[in-house]
Amino acid sequence: MSPSELETYLHAHIPMSLAMQASVVRASPEAVVLSAPLAPNINHRDTVFGGSASAIAILAAWSLLHTRMSAEGLASRLVIQRNTMSYEEPIVGTFTATAEAPDAQAWSQFLRMFKRKGKARITVASVLHFDGAVAGRLEGEFVALGMNSTF
Repeated sequence: MSPSELETYLHAHIPMSLAMQASVVRASPEAVVLSAPLAPNINHRDTVFGGSASAIAILAAWSLLHTRMSAEGLASRLVIQRNTMSYEEPIVGTFTATAEAPDAQAWSQFLRMFKRKGKARITVASVLHFDGAVAGRLEGEFVALGMNSTF
């Protein structure tokens, strides 16, 4: 999946990504990098609103899983179950969120469970960067459900 294909998908299926002006910088099964500007995500202190920062971090991790599952030819419904977010530096401009593939063993276990039961969980991390520094970190637990599964 190319960056433009992923961006088109996100804007069509997750409208908040369009409102936040999220763009896809990189998209591969190994890593996804999203970018977002300050203006549509600003708070009363002229920094990025924490909810926006968290949303972009979650969106990067979700996008990585979506890209990986698509590369494997597996249709699924991906949802976040829980997450932890830490904010390390204020963000006063365009920022990025980078999600990298989980380690090979975790991915293998995830795929095995998904193929066997039609449902699987995996943890994915995302790191926010601004002006060359780490500005925040997210760890999210995601659930993949087969297309015939119910919540």
